[in-house]
Amino acid sequence: MRDIFAKTTLDDSYKDGILLLDTKLEGNIENTEINVELYDEDQVVWSQKEKAREKTFMDIKLENIRKWSAETPYLYDLKITLVKNGEVIEVATQKIGFRRFEMKDGIMLINGKRIIFKGVNRHEFDYLHGRAISEDVMLHDIKFFKQNNINAVRTSHYPNQTRWYELCDEYGIYVIDETNLESHGSWQKLGECEPSWNVPGSKKEWLDNVLDRANSMFQRDKNHVSVIIWSCGNESYAGDDIVKMHDFFHKVDDSRLVHYEGVTWNRDFEEATDMESRMYAKPQEIEEYLQGNPSKPYISCEYMHSMGNSTGGMKLYTDLEDEYPQYQGGFIWDYVDQAMLKTDDFGEKVLGYGGDFDERATDYEFSGDGIVFADRTPSPKAAEVKQLYANVKVKVTEEGVIIKNDNLFIDTSAYIFETIVKRDGQKIWQKDYSFNVLPQTKQEEVIDWPNIEKIPGEYIFGVNVCLKESAAWANERHELSFGQLVTKVSSKDNEIVSGKLNVVHGDVNIGINGNGFSVLLSRAEGGIVSLAYNGKEYITRTPKTTFWRAMTDNDRGVKHGFDRGVWLQAGLYQKLVDVNVKEGLSEITVSFKWKLPLAKEVYNVISYTVTPDGKVKVTAKYFGVDGLPSLPAYGYELKLKRKYNQYKFYGLGPDENYIDRDNGVKLGIYEGDADTNLAPYLVPQETGNHRGTRWLEVTDVYGEGLRFVANGDTFESSVLPYSEYEIEQAMHQEKLSNPHYTWVRLLAAQMGVGGDDSWGAPVQKQFWIPSNKDLTVSFTIEPTI
Repeated sequence: MRDIFAKTTLDDSYKDGILLLDTKLEGNIENTEINVELYDEDQVVWSQKEKAREKTFMDIKLENIRKWSAETPYLYDLKITLVKNGEVIEVATQKIGFRRFEMKDGIMLINGKRIIFKGVNRHEFDYLHGRAISEDVMLHDIKFFKQNNINAVRTSHYPNQTRWYELCDEYGIYVIDETNLESHGSWQKLGECEPSWNVPGSKKEWLDNVLDRANSMFQRDKNHVSVIIWSCGNESYAGDDIVKMHDFFHKVDDSRLVHYEGVTWNRDFEEATDMESRMYAKPQEIEEYLQGNPSKPYISCEYMHSMGNSTGGMKLYTDLEDEYPQYQGGFIWDYVDQAMLKTDDFGEKVLGYGGDFDERATDYEFSGDGIVFADRTPSPKAAEVKQLYANVKVKVTEEGVIIKNDNLFIDTSAYIFETIVKRDGQKIWQKDYSFNVLPQTKQEEVIDWPNIEKIPGEYIFGVNVCLKESAAWANERHELSFGQLVTKVSSKDNEIVSGKLNVVHGDVNIGINGNGFSVLLSRAEGGIVSLAYNGKEYITRTPKTTFWRAMTDNDRGVKHGFDRGVWLQAGLYQKLVDVNVKEGLSEITVSFKWKLPLAKEVYNVISYTVTPDGKVKVTAKYFGVDGLPSLPAYGYELKLKRKYNQYKFYGLGPDENYIDRDNGVKLGIYEGDADTNLAPYLVPQETGNHRGTRWLEVTDVYGEGLRFVANGDTFESSVLPYSEYEIEQAMHQEKLSNPHYTWVRLLAAQMGVGGDDSWGAPVQKQFWIPSNKDLTVSFTIEPTI
C-alpha cells in the first residue's frame, strides 16, 4: 500500500457518516484482493472486498454514526488488508473519526454547531531534552488541556510528532496544523513592517519549496480527524506563494479550512486565509472588526501573551463569545515556558533562558511566556484560563444556581454539582446535586440552601462543577468550573473596648503599654518602632507606605519604569512633615504625614490607633492629585524576622490574583509559606498578591505571630521572602539571595498585570489606579496567640 486517504464527513442532516476512501497500491498486484473493514470497537460495522487496483476509491455511507468532536472524541478502526492468492500479504490500520467542519454564512461550524476555539499555542519543548518530546510529556500535556478546559491547539510553528496528533484524535483536541514556515526577520525590523526582501513573498524560486512543505504536512497528517484547519505558516508576511499554498490545501482537501494570519499586513492577498486571524489584537480592535459586518469569522491565532506574571484582562476577550457570533475564540501564547535546565558556574542546577548559553544575539527571557512553567507545573495564570475557558458556567443565586451549558453536543449528566456553604470561610454545609442541562441551553435549578438568617457572619454559597466519574484525562470529582455568591448577616452587637492605656510621652517617642503588650511610636522615624506581645518584638524597622511593585515582564515591555518611575522614588524618599497626636481615655491615635518627592504637592498619612486590648489600628491614606502618572500600587509594607514565614489568610486564592486576573480564584481560607508564595517566573517580578483579603496571619511554624484584620474594606496582601526592590534587581530566581526577612504588603490597590502583549501594550485602562483617586487601606494588628 502506497497511500491511504480516509476522508470523513457527515451528510447534510449531520446524522450519517460519509467515508471517502482513496487507496494507492504499487508493485505486483495480480491475483490480489483488497479487503476494507470498519470496526466499532470489536464489531465490524461495514466491510467490502474487491479486486486490487493501483487506485481504489470507495464512497461509503454509514447511518447514525457516532460523531467525533472535542466533547465526544469517538474513533472507529479502519482496517485494510491485501490478500494475494489467498494469503494475507499486508495489513494497514488507521483510527478515524466522523466529523464535518465547514464555513456557513461567515461562521465556522463543527458538526453543524458554531465552534469556539479555547486554545493555546504549543511549542514542542522540554526543559530537560529540548526539542525531543517524549510520549509521557505529550500525555501530560493532553491531559492538562482537558483538565483545564482547553479544547484546541495550534502547532506553532511546525508540524509536530505524529503521536501528538494521535492523542488529539483520542482525547478530543481541535488542531490547527501549521506548515513549517516562518520568515519574520525578512520583513519586520524592530516591529516595523519593511518587506523589501521578504521571502517567500511572490518569488518563483520559493514556490516549489513552500508547496513541498505544505504537501509534506498534508500527506502525513491528512487522516487525523483532530486536524480541522491547515495553516500556511507563521509571520511570513504575504504574497502569491502563500496564496498558492492556500489553494493547494483546498485542492487536495475540501474537508478542512485554511488559515494564515500574515495578510493582516498586506490586504492585497486576502484570499490566503479563510478566516480573519490576528495576533495580539486588543478587545476593542476585535470588536471594531466584528461590528463591521465582516464576511469572515474572527480568531486570534495568538493572544494573551503570557510572559511572566501576565494573562490579565483575558475576560475582556472571552466576553466577546456571547456578544458576536463571528467571534470564534483564540489561542493563548503560549503553553509552556521554553527554558532549559543547566549547571551554572557555581555547580547549581538552574533554568537557563536566552543569553545564558553565551549565544548572541538573544531575546533573553522572551521565551518564558507559558501558562505552565518550564517543568510543566501550572503557573498561577492557568487557573484563570481554566475558569474562563469552561464550557459549563454557573451563577449562584439565593434560590439556587443558573447553569449555562456551552457544550455543543453533551448535556451535564456527566457532572456532579457540588454545593457548599461556608461561614467566615469555614464549611458548615455540603450537598451534591445532579442536573441535566441540555447543550447550548441555560437553566435555573433550585438548591435547598440552609437558613442563615440567625447567625451573624459572612456566608459563601458555592457551586463546583465536577466530573461524576473518572475520565481518561482526570479522576472522579475533578473540578472544571465554579461559582460563588457572598452575602453577610450583620451582627447587632458592637464590640466595646474598655480599660485605660498607660501612655508615656517622650521627646522623641510615645510609649503605650497594657496587659501583655507595648507599642512605641517615633516622631523621628515617622511610625511604629516597637510592637511587642508577651515580650516578643515584631518590628525590625519602621514600616512605610509603598507606591511601587517589582516590574513584571509586561511592565518592562511598556516602559512602565519610564512612565511611572516617580512612584518608585515616592515610596523610597518620602519625607515626614507633621505628627499629630489625639489622646482619649481608652485610645490614642498618632498620625504621621509624609510628603512625596514629586513635582506636585502630594501627601499620604499613616495613623496608628492603640486600644487597651493591645490592638493597633493602622490606616494609610493617599490623597489623590491630578496630573501625575497612574500608580502601580499603594499600601503599607513591613518586614518581619525571617522565622515569621508562615501565612494563613481569608481572601481570594489559592493562586495569586490581580484586579484583571481574579476569575479563577475562590474566596476562602488558605495557607502557605513566604517562599512558595513567590511564583518562579524566569525573571523574578511582582508575585504573590491576593485580593479581597479579610484577614491575614503571619506566624512562625508554631502559629505565633501577627494577625492583620481589615477594617471595613478588604485589602490586597502578599507575604514574600523579599521586598519588591530586591525582586526587581534579580534577573534569575537563583540570583535572589538567601532570605533574611519576611515582607508583608497590605495594599489598598494594585494595578492589573495586563497581557495584551509584552512589548508595548499597556494594561487596560479600567485596571489602572488614577493619581487623582484617594486611596485608603485600614487594618488592625493583633497577636495570633
